[in-house]
This record gives sequence, structure tokens and C-alpha cells, in this order.
Amino acid sequence: MPDVQHQPVHHRFIIELDGETSSLTYHHPQGSNQVDFDHTFVPPALRQHGLARQLVDVGLAWARNQGYEIHASCSYVDAVIKRGG
Repeated sequence: MPDVQHQPVHHRFIIELDGETSSLTYHHPQGSNQVDFDHTFVPPALRQHGLARQLVDVGLAWARNQGYEIHASCSYVDAVIKRGG
């Protein structure tokens, strides 16, 4: 599995693979205890390899470790959370 990189300045988690970038973006207002995961993107050539789930798992683990209240305006993240992720 490729490594997930957290880029807090850009409010995103990324995986770079085969010259393509997959990402999970979030909003976290400064000083807030809330984080909203708002978009997951995997390029078509890299889909069906579990990259989106890997990004979401790492992002959710980070948010939980920080003690943030998690929101998911991204439907994929919402579905993962509802399935117990």
C-alpha cells in the first residue's frame, strides 16, 4: 500500500502513485474542535484499489486522535463512518 501524506497547510491527505494524486480534503477552522471531510478524489486510472478507503481511514484516525468532532459532507466519508469506519 502506498503511504498517505498529511498536508495540513493544504487541509488534505494525499497518496501519490504512478504520477497521479488521490486526495481527501477537509475544513478545520482555526481554533475549532470540528473537522469536516468534504471531498475524496481518486483518478479514474487508480480506482478500485482501495485508495479512497485508505485515505479516509488515515484521515478519520487523525481526527479522532486530535479529539475533533467529525463531520462528513463527503458522501463517501459519510458512508464509511456509517459502516463503522
